[in-house]
Amino acid sequence: MKKISILLVTTILLSACVSKKKYLALEQENGEIKSELTKTQVEKEDLENKFAKIQARVDDYNAKINSLNEDVEGLKIENDIKLDVNADGTVISNKSRQKMLATLENVDPAKLAEAKTLKDSMNLAVQYNLAKTMDTSDFNEDEDIAVNINETVVMISISDKMLFNSGSYRISSKANNILQKLADVINSEESIDVMVEGHTDSRPINTEKIADNWDLSVLRATSVVRKLQNKYNVDPAKLIASGRSSYQPLVENNSSENRSKNRRTRIILMPNIDKFFALMEAK
Repeated sequence: MKKISILLVTTILLSACVSKKKYLALEQENGEIKSELTKTQVEKEDLENKFAKIQARVDDYNAKINSLNEDVEGLKIENDIKLDVNADGTVISNKSRQKMLATLENVDPAKLAEAKTLKDSMNLAVQYNLAKTMDTSDFNEDEDIAVNINETVVMISISDKMLFNSGSYRISSKANNILQKLADVINSEESIDVMVEGHTDSRPINTEKIADNWDLSVLRATSVVRKLQNKYNVDPAKLIASGRSSYQPLVENNSSENRSKNRRTRIILMPNIDKFFALMEAK
């Protein structure tokens, strides 16, 4: 019986020892797992920090790229609006210069070869656009109507018998056709200013309503201007009325035929250079 008791005690003690060893092993394993987990968490935090720094650098680079793109676009815009002052005093933006050069590609090379300065080239560009707008074939030139394109202006000389009754500044009904055609040309081009000049012969005039040839020439010019504005909807801001009396005759006032030639109204279509290039900037 005693032997059995000793054996039982021994067995219990051995079992206790085995369980303790397993516990210690599990404790050690658990510690190692916790250590590995802590290490993994530290590595994860380290990787997150590195990623955040990389992302910050990427964001910084993207911001710099966007800034550079804006700078490039800004430089392009600045370059377009930059004004060049040339030796002859002409001022023009790069954008207008580019548009002008595109226009000059259509100009007769022989004429273009004669342009010595930028101002000459600008005049050629304006002349080309004006000639394109002004179809002189519509006016059926004869001895009563003369059309001339000179440099950058179009000059249309109309005999007074086409516009007025004799000795009067009131416009006759037969003038409607020519004034309609003039209005169509003027209204089709935003950059044109229009000067209407009245010219008389040298014979003196003095009536209740007309003091002299100065008066008659101005009254005829303003009659044309009012008709263009009121009947044909020409912008009055484009119009200029002037009288030259008898002091710019085409020929000597020594015959009825010559005096008839000198009695005329001259319509001068003049491109407004500033407005012309402002329109080019807008296109």
